[in-house]
Amino acid sequence: MVAHQLPVLPGILTSAQLRRTANATVRTQLPSGAIPWFPGGHVDPWDHVQAAMGLSVTGRHAEAALAYEWLRLQQRPDGSWPAKFVGNRAVEHHTDANFCAYLATGVWHHWTITGADRFRARMWPTVRRAIDTVLGLQSKQGAIAWARDVDGAPAEEYLVTGNASIHLSLRCAAALAEAQGVDPGAWLAAAARLRHALDEHPELYTPKTRYSMDWYYLVLGGSLPAEVAAARIDARWDDFVVDGLGIRCVDDHPWVTGAETCELVLALTVVDRPDAARTLLADMQHLRDEETGHYWTGLVFSDGKRWPVEVSTWTAATVLLAADAITATTRASGLFRGDGLPSGTIEGACACRASRACRRIWSIWSTG
Repeated sequence: MVAHQLPVLPGILTSAQLRRTANATVRTQLPSGAIPWFPGGHVDPWDHVQAAMGLSVTGRHAEAALAYEWLRLQQRPDGSWPAKFVGNRAVEHHTDANFCAYLATGVWHHWTITGADRFRARMWPTVRRAIDTVLGLQSKQGAIAWARDVDGAPAEEYLVTGNASIHLSLRCAAALAEAQGVDPGAWLAAAARLRHALDEHPELYTPKTRYSMDWYYLVLGGSLPAEVAAARIDARWDDFVVDGLGIRCVDDHPWVTGAETCELVLALTVVDRPDAARTLLADMQHLRDEETGHYWTGLVFSDGKRWPVEVSTWTAATVLLAADAITATTRASGLFRGDGLPSGTIEGACACRASRACRRIWSIWSTG
């Protein structure tokens, strides 16, 4: 059997370090397959999938498949999941749209790396139900409500980061549909309407410009024109990047976080800035616990204290995904550049419904 190739980055991450990080996540994983935030911590579906993706990158395919099987078994009849678990027990019962959508990204990622068609076919009904649930929260304007409460009422709030992540998940779901021989047209129309809302109608969204995620997340997935994506990254670089440490989670706090830093690394690979991506990935290695392979979540650099005082599996996973994106090691390394995915966009300027682009989107939606 051919050994799984690891995304080694000389001078930043060795193969032994990458294995140690994967092993740390496996030690945290519960026998059921659930992957908590940290040893003894809670589980949420989005970060659980992110951790599973890190396992796929490092060749821990059986453990990753077990993580997805746990989600398959925990899915509610309406296609959703509770927002939070302790062990296998749900403790927060509302539905988070982004949490539900992200399964499609994880399944596409794992299938692309492994080529395991039986896995894809087994997970397909779960993905289909989840995406249909998410699209039940899409507004006529294209934005998707961030949540639905336990009584079934959608939240009256739309979030840029969550919607940008959902856009990528819809494209992954469409790619999976095509592999299953299912027409993804309705999902791609929904993705186009969502992208249109994100790019042309910021007034629909709750402003969270203090947060770095609302800055770079629109770049992930590769749907923005190259020059627009690059300009977006440049516009707030100095607000968030702290030389030698990583990036701030919030622009007015002296707090750098590993996962956000590595997501910016992923965005930098989208805009073809490999040197800056390598530098940032190297800069955040101060959060690594070399003995265990875990990564601390963040550092308050004004006083040199780690906060929160926890090592997080999703931070470790995002390190692994970033290393893979830089090195192009696995077949899914181009996920966040949109490689192999339909664009989920529609061309044209917007003067809202009067414009040709908007008329096309509304026509697709009304007949889809």
